[in-house]
Amino acid sequence: MYAPRDTPRRKLQREIIERMRWYVVQSEHVAHAFARRHGLHPTDMAALIAVMDAEAGGAPLTAGALAARLRLSSAATTAVVDRLERAGHLTRDRSRTDRRRVELRYAEPAMALAAAFFRPLGERTDHIMAGFDEAELAVVLRFVDAMAHTVEAYRGDLEQ
Repeated sequence: MYAPRDTPRRKLQREIIERMRWYVVQSEHVAHAFARRHGLHPTDMAALIAVMDAEAGGAPLTAGALAARLRLSSAATTAVVDRLERAGHLTRDRSRTDRRRVELRYAEPAMALAAAFFRPLGERTDHIMAGFDEAELAVVLRFVDAMAHTVEAYRGDLEQ
């Protein structure tokens, strides 16, 4: 069935996608600025973010889990982890529950660098979010989560 191209809904959908692309590009510029200042490769940044998010969620990553998350080979992951460890951005620690398991942890000096760099942005985003009530934020979260899963699934399709 043919759907009109310029209905108010289609225009709004198009604007949302355009703004999301713009947000991604601007976020990448900020992340690249941090990476440049601290001598990090973009893959190193992605690894640091993955380690930080996993640790904040209470489930620290192993090197194997990081490789799967970033879709890197074992050798590439080892190189990334070695670089980040040498630079003081992360540590390899034995699991508190299973001493055979080695977990990747975001190092304190790296946290301090990131906090200093990203704090002004965090304050700005907090200000923006303060303008939305919890119900609105819940809808935004549901939307962003669904879109991220869709892009992740499509990425998986492309890699097959």
